[in-house]
Amino acid sequence: MQERHKNRLVYFKELSITSKNYFIPYIQNWFPIEPGIDVLEIGCGDGGNLLPFSKMGCNTIGVDIAASRIKDAQIFFKTAHAKGIFIAQDIFLLKELEQNFDIIICHDVLEHITDKELFLSNLDKYLKPQGIVFMSFPAWQMPFGGHQQICRSKVLSHLPFIHLLPTTIYRLLLKAFKEDNDCIKELLSIKQTRISIEGFECLVKKTNLHIQNRKLWLVNPHYKIKFGLSPRKLNRNIARIPFIRNFFTTSCFYILKEKEPDNL
Repeated sequence: MQERHKNRLVYFKELSITSKNYFIPYIQNWFPIEPGIDVLEIGCGDGGNLLPFSKMGCNTIGVDIAASRIKDAQIFFKTAHAKGIFIAQDIFLLKELEQNFDIIICHDVLEHITDKELFLSNLDKYLKPQGIVFMSFPAWQMPFGGHQQICRSKVLSHLPFIHLLPTTIYRLLLKAFKEDNDCIKELLSIKQTRISIEGFECLVKKTNLHIQNRKLWLVNPHYKIKFGLSPRKLNRNIARIPFIRNFFTTSCFYILKEKEPDNL
């Protein structure tokens, strides 16, 4: 397991830096981030992505089904003297939050969800008119698309593409390196719920949302703080090649908006 996954405060700070330096500038091209706007993060984890929004005066709410992560988010925000509300719950059970948000953030969440079409189909319920969704996820076939960086084994946590092995061999490999049952279960779940660029864009077409903008990264912006690598967009020519581009896309940024009535 990489150090940042052991020390949650370090991970919280790293996410907040990436959010400030890359998520916010990208989002601002499509929605002005100003004091008083309402921002929701679904699958917020420890809340790092929301910290710079809170510092800018936004009203921030984070929702995650993991109570332990919500507890950490509350502690970290208090330590940072920031305001934010964090709720341990399934977002779609929180009907009182519907039509409340200017911006919804879904960062590295979609690849964990089994029924992606249902998830995407319900997002627009939580948007205000003209609100947007910022969606980001790793393309499945990219080197660490299986999230194997959470492995306790230093070898496996730094070994690319092993998630593309057949399930039986992948499971045997994880057991051979003595990964615990919870880790194996999570990694196999991600393998089952994987998402590609083509799969995502096809699913969006079935919902009330449409893709306003897309940005594919050869070098994930978060790698700047993790590994000291400068973010880099995917080459345009490769970005046009269906399926092949998944192997090179370490992060996909999307802006989604609700379809106009005549486009439904």
